[in-house]
Amino acid sequence: MTFDAAKGKPRFEVTDENNVSIRAHLWDFLVLAEDLPFEPKAGDAIISDGRKYEVMELGQDGCWQWTGSHMTTYRIHTKDTGESNA
Repeated sequence: MTFDAAKGKPRFEVTDENNVSIRAHLWDFLVLAEDLPFEPKAGDAIISDGRKYEVMELGQDGCWQWTGSHMTTYRIHTKDTGESNA
């Protein structure tokens, strides 16, 4: 399946139960819900610019969240797997 998406690299920080902060740079993809006929789930793959990104859970936020005021766009959290699909 092919769809248009905007890709961004947000910074994520979480503090665990031992008060240890973990920082990470992830890749988020913004995809119109109408272009994606299913909800993203952890383990799904997105191929962008010849690279493979795996959908992943982001703490208690899950692997995606709505973005925008009308809940029409998925913000999908991913990690770069380091694999090339060129």
